[in-house]
Amino acid sequence: MPITSKYSNQQVEQIISDVYDVLENHNASAELALMVVGNIATNIINADVPASQKKAIAEKFAQALLNSIKKD
Repeated sequence: MPITSKYSNQQVEQIISDVYDVLENHNASAELALMVVGNIATNIINADVPASQKKAIAEKFAQALLNSIKKD
């Protein structure tokens, strides 16, 4: 069963493009870009996720990242 999102692909793709443009404008290496994106994820979890759910959300995020880079 496919996962559906309440966000449109267009909205998601536009935000990705905007963030990528900022990283490019700063000539961020892959290492720096990943560090920045990781820090953003951490800040969002710490600011917007209830303490009781932080670990579960971080684990789901990490698993989603691993699943997205798996080779078939």
